[in-house]
Amino acid sequence: MDPKIEEKKVTTNKKILSKDFVSAIGRRKSSTAQVRLYKKDAVWGRTEIHTGEIVVNNKPALEYFGDIFERVCRGPFQITNTQNKFAVSIKLRGGGKVGQLEAAVLGIARGLDKIDREKYHSLLKAKGLLTRDARVRERRKVGMGGKSRRKKQSPKR
Repeated sequence: MDPKIEEKKVTTNKKILSKDFVSAIGRRKSSTAQVRLYKKDAVWGRTEIHTGEIVVNNKPALEYFGDIFERVCRGPFQITNTQNKFAVSIKLRGGGKVGQLEAAVLGIARGLDKIDREKYHSLLKAKGLLTRDARVRERRKVGMGGKSRRKKQSPKR
């Protein structure tokens, strides 16, 4: 047998199992958040993220969301007592700011749940942070005068 063929077989069977991050997805309304929790400092795109920092779409989270971020987005970390232990990068798509923020919170909570399920799952579940809010905007229907539930006014008889 040719030794080159054997070398190819060996290299294709190798799998790299160790990752530097844990990824999770959070959704709310029409927003989607791809969350990565890094256990140490990391580089994401062109941005360098240090532990304790949260970066959203290559911007600091406070700059992206504003003051509401501090109260809502840090909730999963405060509940699990993991403040400043992870560097977090979030990629958001679709929806408005509130839907994106809630999607990010769900993604962070799911990521923490993946890291240590026995320790964090019951804490996050009790606060309702692992539940996906399935409410979505109702679509417009034909013959409703441009609204979802409005009926056209019937003429008086």
